[in-house]
Amino acid sequence: MPQSHGPDKIGYSPELLALARYLAGEFENREQAISEPVWYVHLRLWHRPVPLFLDDSLLLFAEQASLVNLDQPYRQRIIGLRQSESLQIQYYRLKEPAAFQGAGTAPECLQRLTPDQIELLPGCTLNVTWQHLQPSSYRFQAFLTAEARCCFPYQGELRYVSLGFEASPDDFLSYDKGIDPATGKALWGAIMGPFRFIKRQDFSQELPI
Repeated sequence: MPQSHGPDKIGYSPELLALARYLAGEFENREQAISEPVWYVHLRLWHRPVPLFLDDSLLLFAEQASLVNLDQPYRQRIIGLRQSESLQIQYYRLKEPAAFQGAGTAPECLQRLTPDQIELLPGCTLNVTWQHLQPSSYRFQAFLTAEARCCFPYQGELRYVSLGFEASPDDFLSYDKGIDPATGKALWGAIMGPFRFIKRQDFSQELPI
């Protein structure tokens, strides 16, 4: 893995700050949905900075919606960017996701989010690597380790997911898939390859840095 250049004056490495800026925004996979409508739903995805710090993490609220049901966003979750010896992504679940539905377009709702309303998801930690595109530009890859089992409770059952993404200054590729725990087969998500999102709005100015 590439070595970090060391933390900046507020404790975050240049790589962590770059990744946070790349992720913070509103994204859409319009071009992919038009060219391959059988396999890819037209989605909008939000990553909104959250004004909370857990240890030394930067947090993002994430949710997404189909373009035909923009008023019904789903998959509300919290993404934590953290760095100790390496750069990692840690996922958290919202104990009451419905209370924050729509916060992707109404970030003022996130002002009432408190640490006791989110719960760490064991096994849902991604290791991050990167390549330099230019001296201050990167392409990041974040994936679970082979032995990781990422799961979360939903309607009284455990749901298993395979998580992963790539991020650059202009795009975001999501490899997230729902997994059948009995067969190990993908049930939904990036079954035929990643969802390719293009950033439409930049929310990096909302990061608490």
